[in-house]
Amino acid sequence: MSEGETRKLAWKEETEREIEDLRGRYPTSHALLLPVLWLAQRDFRWISPEAMELVAETCDTTAAHVYSLATFYTMFELEKPIRYHIQVCNNLSCSLCGSEGILAHLEEKLGIRAGEATEDGRFRLTAVECLASCGTGPMMQVNDRYYENLTIEKVDALLEEWMA
Repeated sequence: MSEGETRKLAWKEETEREIEDLRGRYPTSHALLLPVLWLAQRDFRWISPEAMELVAETCDTTAAHVYSLATFYTMFELEKPIRYHIQVCNNLSCSLCGSEGILAHLEEKLGIRAGEATEDGRFRLTAVECLASCGTGPMMQVNDRYYENLTIEKVDALLEEWMA
């Protein structure tokens, strides 16, 4: 591949069939954007610039429009995958319950700041606006799992488990 040239991604046959099935359930190609982004993340493990181009082509829109959606929703991974993506809710409900202390503790334990990943690629720490678990704060989402009613002790036990 020459300099400046990007690798072109393609859908797996199974995914192409899923997309065609989805087309029958949505009124326009544009309406397919979120489900197709979800399929891209499932198949490619993250939403790379090349994946955004493929989604744009599939949904008859621009890569810039796909980018605007992918960056709006926290469920889409825009960086290469890591083992544990820790997202700490910092919305008002969780803040009132101590999420700032949880985030500061994680930063200290992991040796990184929110928005960074560890050098070994094992952890990424993100402060997010809302994870829709207001009654059980402070809370965090790690990959696809919620951890609620957090304490420093609970966080330490989880870190110990993940570092083992």
